[in-house]
Amino acid sequence: MVTSSSKRLFGAGAGWRLAAALSVAAALMLTSSCARRKKYENPITKDTLQPDKVLFDKAVADIERSRFEVARLTLNTLVNTYDTSEFLAKAKLAIADSWFREGGSHGLAQAEAEYKDFILFYPTMEEASEAQYKICGIHFKQMEKSDRDPVHALRAEDECRQVLTQFPNTKHASKAEQMMRQVQEVIADHEYVAGGYYHHKGSYPAAANRLQTLTDQYPLYSGADEALWKLGDSYGKMGDRFENQSAGAYTKIVKDYPLSPRVEEAKKKLEALGRAIPEADPAAVARMQYELDNRTKPTKMSHVTSIFRKSPDMRLAAKAGAPPTTSLRPGIPASVPPVAAGTAGTSAGVTANDVTVSTVTDSTQLDNSPDARKNPPAAGAAADPAAAPENGAPAAAKPADSTAADAPLPTNRQPVQQKKQKEKKKKK
Repeated sequence: MVTSSSKRLFGAGAGWRLAAALSVAAALMLTSSCARRKKYENPITKDTLQPDKVLFDKAVADIERSRFEVARLTLNTLVNTYDTSEFLAKAKLAIADSWFREGGSHGLAQAEAEYKDFILFYPTMEEASEAQYKICGIHFKQMEKSDRDPVHALRAEDECRQVLTQFPNTKHASKAEQMMRQVQEVIADHEYVAGGYYHHKGSYPAAANRLQTLTDQYPLYSGADEALWKLGDSYGKMGDRFENQSAGAYTKIVKDYPLSPRVEEAKKKLEALGRAIPEADPAAVARMQYELDNRTKPTKMSHVTSIFRKSPDMRLAAKAGAPPTTSLRPGIPASVPPVAAGTAGTSAGVTANDVTVSTVTDSTQLDNSPDARKNPPAAGAAADPAAAPENGAPAAAKPADSTAADAPLPTNRQPVQQKKQKEKKKKK
């Protein structure tokens, strides 16, 4: 039988055990918080008791304990009070580092602005390269998957390129180079997804434009061989006039990507086109073998966690090779007719779809000419300029392959009959 005194005894024991458990939990939390304390990277090692140095050390201690707001107040006090201090540059860098450690979209944006100000005012300091490298890391952290908006990937590529061009001999150059390879893997995959979509839909000029730009700009892309295969197929379905471009894509697979699974199929395509099969480049063999040997293998749960992960998968990014230092520029699709240099009203490099602007000197043209054209065609002019040569000059000779040259340019729109055939196949 349990008496009231025994109940009180058991109740007191339970309260003691609860208090002991809470004290142990508090001790563990304190220990873990101390273990998470991250040491500051750019302290001042000078042993002095100057007031500005005391303020800086106090701010560093707050940064290490994640008290960023307090640290910035202390550092701003140092900057505003001791404007001739020898630690002024270090204080400005610490303000940027506090924003960088705080993180978040707002914190990273503030950190980028502070780092850029530091590089502007102190470009010769050793920490300037670190500041530029951290700007690259700011956009690297915010990159999304390749099927999303690549704005942060493009910004990260520009900032990492700035590290390599402005600070090529610093310790951060090699790390920025590898980060640039990973960034370019994401950008190239974004272009490949777009080009593959156009290829699947039968918009071969658009697919060829995207894939040609991709393979020319990013040869280190892990899927460059597959992009070249779709590029050759796109050119092949655009007509005989693009036979050379199609053969060039298959040749590049055999020569520059000799370990690709598409090599044998590319050789068969070249044989069908009557083209010579090139020898594999030994440097390309060594590079691809190195990438295969050093490729990061996926974990058992990576295919499950990748669905919920916002950041892109960069395991297939290249580990060696010089990344291109030029920015990505879209090309002109093959469906856009070029205009020869020297044509009246045009200049070199101007296409038929370019729009020009000029000042109208005679306002009556708006009333007399409905289309307000500056140089309307002469009355009775021939529809085909080649059929009516100017000043009695003989007409230019047509190329030997007149069938391919006179064929209409490819279009991204599929013929109606082809669409109907596809619809019938789907119904069956």
